[in-house]
Amino acid sequence: MAEAALIFVVPGLLDQRTGGTRYDRRIICELRKTGRTVAVVELPGSFPFCDRVAMQAAQAALAKFPDGATVVIDGLALPAFAPVLLAHRARLSLIALVHHPLARESGLPRLARQQLFDSERDLLRHVAKVIVTSPATAKMLHLYDVDAGRIAVVRPGTDPVFQTSRPKRGTVRLLCVASLVARKGHSALIAALAACAPLDWRLDCLGALDRDPAVTAAVRSHIHRYGLDGRIRLLGEADDLALTAAYRAADVFVLASALEGYGMAFAEALAHGLPVVGSGAGAVRETVPKPAGLIVPVGDVAALAGALARIIANTALRAMLAKGAAAAAANLPDWPMAARRFAAALARP
Repeated sequence: MAEAALIFVVPGLLDQRTGGTRYDRRIICELRKTGRTVAVVELPGSFPFCDRVAMQAAQAALAKFPDGATVVIDGLALPAFAPVLLAHRARLSLIALVHHPLARESGLPRLARQQLFDSERDLLRHVAKVIVTSPATAKMLHLYDVDAGRIAVVRPGTDPVFQTSRPKRGTVRLLCVASLVARKGHSALIAALAACAPLDWRLDCLGALDRDPAVTAAVRSHIHRYGLDGRIRLLGEADDLALTAAYRAADVFVLASALEGYGMAFAEALAHGLPVVGSGAGAVRETVPKPAGLIVPVGDVAALAGALARIIANTALRAMLAKGAAAAAANLPDWPMAARRFAAALARP
């Protein structure tokens, strides 16, 4: 019997440097390495508040898929299918890949948040399965009336890293890897670092600067207001080589997220043996065990400042947490393992 077609539908181009798109790209790559044929449909338009371009592209794509095909729709693209998903669910095996619930994005007006919640809840009723990237995200979906039996958890992989010892030096080099959007908490991080001004540190921020121009402008303003222009660099997106070099050059990884569906940057930091200072619950605490980092409540700038001051000033603490990070890295799945688990989730009745 011929293998059913497998199609991934993603919002925009597959080569974007976002955590969700990187997950999609790596899973697709590893599935292809096993001999599986995987087609990719890159939807144009705006997401998740979809414009006419996105809606029309989604409708046209779904109509062309052959009967019996397995169609994995990235959760960010899912709202574009609202008018047509129900009509095709009997002839296609529809699977939603939810990185985190859309309504949990930071900075949304109340009405927009409710609209996203209602839309995603209704759409998830029409898919056969839901794949999520962490147990924490699976728990969130209980609010969306998704039965646990339809949910499979497939954590992201990490690439193996040859960890090298870091040079001893006075200035502690901090690294943040995240697009400048409200959910990633750059403003809270800058406020916390302002309280650590007497200490010797520098921060490099890698991540897209154009996802939310208002957030980027606010972050630049905060840096200037606190007099940290010479100590914090916003370097924009980095390719894989530059990103690896940044991890290797850093002493501490920092990220003050309000929410993570998994936290791929946290996992990559662990893989490089970096101690972590961050914020969050759920997936963040699942990804970063206590021996590897200092995790504080979301939005608690004082607690974040205290954790940063401790790790910047205390070489022994950094070394202890780095050891914990290296130990945690040994338990992280690699991408071939993640792809095998993804394939098993697709095959599960």
